[in-house]
Amino acid sequence: VVHVVEVGGGSVQPGGSMTLSCTISVFTGEYVMAWGRQTPGQEREGLAGIYTSGISTYYLTSIKDRFRISRDSANNIIYLQMNKLKPEDTAIYYCVAAPGNPEVRRVAAERQGYWGQGMQVTVSL
Repeated sequence: VVHVVEVGGGSVQPGGSMTLSCTISVFTGEYVMAWGRQTPGQEREGLAGIYTSGISTYYLTSIKDRFRISRDSANNIIYLQMNKLKPEDTAIYYCVAAPGNPEVRRVAAERQGYWGQGMQVTVSL
């Protein structure tokens, strides 16, 4: 059983920053570790992902200049550093681990892999 445990979330003012972290339990083989988010009435979208195969790092175009994903390989932790946050970034943020090298966009849309419980991030004055 793969465990995905997220830490972080909360409220921040527009223009502020926040870092989310996620610990993923032992996972054999190649996989992608990624972040997604969802707002009410909207599809879950994949934001960023790191492939353990080292083939690439993925970012959703709309956030790539403000968000950064990083990984602590020794402890199997990934982080999402979010800068210049906007009210439209308000959502539930999720961490996910999916086997193989699937597209992060599809991992989110098809709910592939193992997902965390989600964290509310609210950006408002």
